[in-house]
Amino acid sequence: MFAVVKTGGKQYRVAEGDVIKVEKLDGETGKNVTLDEVLMIGDDKGVKVGEPLLKGANVTAEVLEQKKDKKITVFKKKRRHNYRRKKGHRQEITVLRVKKIAATAAKKAAPKAAQKTEAEKAPAKEAAPKKAPAKKAAPKAAAAKKAPAKKAPAKKAAPKKAAPKTKAAAK
Repeated sequence: MFAVVKTGGKQYRVAEGDVIKVEKLDGETGKNVTLDEVLMIGDDKGVKVGEPLLKGANVTAEVLEQKKDKKITVFKKKRRHNYRRKKGHRQEITVLRVKKIAATAAKKAAPKAAQKTEAEKAPAKEAAPKKAPAKKAAPKAAAAKKAPAKKAPAKKAAPKKAAPKTKAAAK
């Protein structure tokens, strides 16, 4: 059996016994955490897909370790501008071992006889058809007071530049 869970903005495909590294979760080493955001569960019989999540499904995992991941280098550069920035980052992560994948809990349907008796007990209210609220008409005087939209001024043509005079043309 496998499941696809979402945690830390990422999705992970897990099976029982898998060890995964996820973004930092609250929990001490040795304690259990429950991942409730299950997107899909699959087994030999078939696959159940949530819309977007499966209700009642969860994955139980044991916290093995709280640590920092390997260091990454963030380097920014803009060519021909003498701009360089170098920075390092170590993401805090939680190492988990998946213990149990719980499928969607079965819903118990209430007996139909009980549903009918509840419907009979409730007084039947005849609802009058609801009318849409009438829109208020805008006063005509207010519409007449509005000034017409101003037009953009016409663009003036740029004055023509005279050709530069050369010594030969000046003589």
